[in-house]
Amino acid sequence: MRSSGRNSNRNYRGAGNSRDDRQKRTGRPRPEERRYDAGSPDRSGGSGTAKGAPRGKGGGTGAGGRAGGRTGGRTGGRSAPARPREYEAQLEERNRARHSKPPLKLPKTFGEPEGERLQKVLARAGMGSRRACEELIDQRRVEVNGRIVTEQGLRVDPEQDEIKVDGLTIATQSFLFFALNKPAGVVSSMEDPEGRQCLGDYVTNRETRLFHVGRLDTETEGLILLTNHGELAHRLTHPRYGVRKTYLAAIQGPIPRDLGKRLKEGVKLEDGYARADHFKVVENTGKNYLVEVSLHEGRKHIVRRMLAESGFPVDRLVRTRFGPIALGDQKSGWLRRLTNTEVGMLMNEVGL
Repeated sequence: MRSSGRNSNRNYRGAGNSRDDRQKRTGRPRPEERRYDAGSPDRSGGSGTAKGAPRGKGGGTGAGGRAGGRTGGRTGGRSAPARPREYEAQLEERNRARHSKPPLKLPKTFGEPEGERLQKVLARAGMGSRRACEELIDQRRVEVNGRIVTEQGLRVDPEQDEIKVDGLTIATQSFLFFALNKPAGVVSSMEDPEGRQCLGDYVTNRETRLFHVGRLDTETEGLILLTNHGELAHRLTHPRYGVRKTYLAAIQGPIPRDLGKRLKEGVKLEDGYARADHFKVVENTGKNYLVEVSLHEGRKHIVRRMLAESGFPVDRLVRTRFGPIALGDQKSGWLRRLTNTEVGMLMNEVGL
């Protein structure tokens, strides 16, 4: 009897108090019966369940899911009504007004300092590494606007300030300077309407338009400068600054001893007297002479006319120097960029 009582009590306790019965009464399924959805739409019109959330009776999650299922069923899955166009226009106007406000002007203490560090400008101009440029400043070899720089960290404006190293102005601006060994037969112009070979053929694909400094006649070879620095080009060719040009001329001899003296004293031409600053014989092989003539004038065919008027027509003429810039061993037809030191010497020559 006792055993049957225990069994009846056990059956009584398990009849309505088991876990399955409690979950049925609360409406929650067992864990192994729970379904996890990835957001698929509910057939009843409610929103789908989120990924990882248990599905409830109403197709939603918990009480919110049941409420969503009821409301979705009532509305038949319709979305919320669109906002009026007038309200949308007002919102857009507010957004534009908010973003069209001028930016705040911060005090200089919070903004970037003006200018660039001097050693950075010197390094970009080709004076060496930043460390080497700092040593130039420590050695008091750098001056800005006529004043020697004695401390590091000075900020400058490379477009406005005049910067010199060892007394020579450096090319800090976006100027270009080239030296070309012009071959014979090339026209001294950047473009030629007749289609002949010209200087522009040697500087194609340049971002900045260049122009030549002075001229060489078609048959004359040698050094000609190309730049986009207008003021420097003007001064290098102006008679006031007297920049000297040096030529090597091949002539037929014999030549008298006083030829150099006659050229220095002046030779009368149809457009006035022309005088040489320097003359010397460089080489002599039989009747073939190679002479060097220097002068600061820039009239057309001036060297050829002077020697021809003296009785010695020129067979070949090469310009070997323009002011402080020498042709050196640069090959015919080759273009090279002037160094910073050469640019500084050119500017110093004409007082820039």
